[in-house]
Amino acid sequence: MMTHAAYDCDVLVIGGGIVGLSTAYAITRTAPGTRVAVLEKEWGPARHQTGRNSGVIHSGIYYRPGSLKARYAVRGAAEMVDFCAEHGIAHAVTGKLIVATERSELPRLHALVQRGRQHGLPVRELGPAQIAEYEPQVHGLAAIRVGTTGVCDFGAVAARFAAEVSGAGGVIRYGAEVTAIDRRPWGVAVRTADGPVVRARVLVNCAGLHCDRVARLAGDDPGVRIVPFRGEYYELARPELVRGLVYPVPDPAFPFLGVHLTRGHDGSVHVGPNAVPALAREGYGWPVVRPRELADTLAWPGTWQIARRHWRYGAGEVHRSLSKRAFTKAVQRLLPEVTESDLCPATAGVRAQAVLRDGTLVDDFLIREAPHTVHVLNAPSPAATASLPIGREVARRALLRARGTGWKPPAVESGHCV
Repeated sequence: MMTHAAYDCDVLVIGGGIVGLSTAYAITRTAPGTRVAVLEKEWGPARHQTGRNSGVIHSGIYYRPGSLKARYAVRGAAEMVDFCAEHGIAHAVTGKLIVATERSELPRLHALVQRGRQHGLPVRELGPAQIAEYEPQVHGLAAIRVGTTGVCDFGAVAARFAAEVSGAGGVIRYGAEVTAIDRRPWGVAVRTADGPVVRARVLVNCAGLHCDRVARLAGDDPGVRIVPFRGEYYELARPELVRGLVYPVPDPAFPFLGVHLTRGHDGSVHVGPNAVPALAREGYGWPVVRPRELADTLAWPGTWQIARRHWRYGAGEVHRSLSKRAFTKAVQRLLPEVTESDLCPATAGVRAQAVLRDGTLVDDFLIREAPHTVHVLNAPSPAATASLPIGREVARRALLRARGTGWKPPAVESGHCV
């Protein structure tokens, strides 16, 4: 058994997105004095999923009762609003409308009302005249309003988590891409591209788009593959057309929500995203192709199963990606007045979606454990909303594993790790 001094830190987190930083933040608050470090391959926090999403604080209404997504989103939404208020981070609780534009959607809309009430959410049913009171330019046969939905600057939230971790004695190393992981009886040794080896009692894998690859580096079979889907956005040149957040009724036969309208904390209105296969894990545009990563995606049997099941839906998404006219037509279902000239290209994001070998898209957050290791293997939306409770759960598991190495929660220590 190694001595305490031989470890560079107690818990080592890979990934400086909002979930990894929330985990490190939770550790510093749960067990003050624990030596925690974060390795992030980019030169700053929140450069991928966290910093490229719509900024919506989700209510949790879409998620299956009892699931981690439902529990953590409902709880996390309230906590996120409080966190933003406490730290002066831009946010607003706006509520949102989920709008049915066709009669076939009405039963699904009613089912969402029931689900929202199961979650204890404030849900109000609206007719066409009431829709117009909230959103004069939005067309719909019926809608529901969910009062707890909001918006915030998740990049600023992640940066605040990082500052809190550093202030508590933790260390965050940017530009530190992990290249090798060696698991030993005493813990883990992690090598980064810039050379140094970090020895830790417990490793936490919050690598997002690369989490399955990191799991394999650690010698674990994650049982899933990350299949990247790019979400493309436009910004509305006439933001006055939309007052708040407007969503279509999701179709459970398809894996994504569909194009929606989001007025952000800064007053801009984003339209999207669609969902198209990305040709690289960080493929933020069609020209971005990484052959090795694409081959890895295509070699996974689940990729082909998705293609077989959802090829019509996928073809429509690709068509809307390549044709601004088709994208505009999709938006006009909710917002008839919008024109092609109203849509200005905006920053795209990539969703890290875990897919099973049989093609099933993992629907819930997925956290798995192995010796000296905790892997977060599926944390797409609403993970930013739910990041505070997710971080506490991952921290709890990591600290339990640290105890297995002989570590004891410290009386508050001083000094930095790594």
